[in-house]
Amino acid sequence: MHAEPDLARIASTVGDARRIQMLSLLMEGRALTAKELALGAGIEPATATAHLRRLLDDGLVASTAQGRHKYFRFASEQVAQLVESLMRLAPPRQPAPARADEPIRAARYCYDHLAGTLGTGLLTAMLRKGWLEGDAADERQLGLTTKGEKAIAQLGVDVGATRERRRLFACRCLDWSERRDHLGGALGAALAEQFRAVHWIERQKHSRIVRVTPLGAREFSRLGLAPA
Repeated sequence: MHAEPDLARIASTVGDARRIQMLSLLMEGRALTAKELALGAGIEPATATAHLRRLLDDGLVASTAQGRHKYFRFASEQVAQLVESLMRLAPPRQPAPARADEPIRAARYCYDHLAGTLGTGLLTAMLRKGWLEGDAADERQLGLTTKGEKAIAQLGVDVGATRERRRLFACRCLDWSERRDHLGGALGAALAEQFRAVHWIERQKHSRIVRVTPLGAREFSRLGLAPA
């Protein structure tokens, strides 16, 4: 007999202001030390240790020891999706609306795949070009067409290796700033990784913000993938 999920427990864990701030910091997609998370959350290291123990116990983060340091990251892609969902639902801290031209709205990482205007534009273009198609059984999942597999392989992505990753292959991920879907899953992560490797995009240091390089702007436009 399976026990029911303890929703109250997980809600209490992510409902703490310091713990959700630490989870938000991990949305950058980098593994962070306890000291970095403490500084980012504005708390003492000893307090951060207690919060991290709770996050570890509830399966929201995982840790890896390397040398003298222990690094923390999301335990799974589902945790990143949870935090992104909360970002979409949460009211803004400032009463004034965010400007549409803010860099974080233009292009950013959502954990390890591209979001913002760039991310939603890429998904829209790939659907329009027939590279991706919807899944009749699950509207959130996407399938790669034969045409799309060839096109994405030409971009330098190893589609076979991407399919073997232990996560959803391709899915819709609702963007908190655009209120439209961007591409998540293993394919979204592989494309972001490739675009960065060929210098079409650059990531701002210690931030989720992404800048499209002049080369990237030309190539996205040539391929018909430029955001509308």
